[in-house]
Amino acid sequence: MRNNKGRKSQDIMNDKIRSKEVRLIDETGENQGVVATKDALKRAEDNELDLVLISPNSNPPVAKIIDYGKHKFEQQKRKKEQQANQKKTTTKEVRLSPTIDKGDFEFKMKQAHKFLEQGNKVQFALRFRGRMITHNEIGRDVINRAVEAVSDVAEVEQRAKMDGRRMFAVVAPIKK
Repeated sequence: MRNNKGRKSQDIMNDKIRSKEVRLIDETGENQGVVATKDALKRAEDNELDLVLISPNSNPPVAKIIDYGKHKFEQQKRKKEQQANQKKTTTKEVRLSPTIDKGDFEFKMKQAHKFLEQGNKVQFALRFRGRMITHNEIGRDVINRAVEAVSDVAEVEQRAKMDGRRMFAVVAPIKK
């Protein structure tokens, strides 16, 4: 069965129900016991509602009398509310250099503070070029200085670590 958006609907309802009898739950939510499917359908039509299979795999299947359009609308509304309540965190990268100057470093730290205040994680990435790799302790000092500079609004999630010619550390905003 297809709904008007072209997606396949999972709900089996009304004339699509193939079993001879169903365990019926009426419009008030009360269990009416096992009833013939055609009787349940007639009862739903008399109330101008739909008969929808809730649990098609049980024996006998469970069907409920509901207003299907209203039911779908409420499901979509709940789904939107859940999505709105989810907080999406992203990881922003701040690139550093072993030979970074004081002014550049301060500017990068302002950017990192801004990202952290927005609720994003920050990854400090430092790339060694040429022979700089032989002095990776200088790079580690720069990254540790960066982590220390944002320690008032962030906590360390991953300490400074080498990955090929790159060194990086990840900090996350402090949870309030």
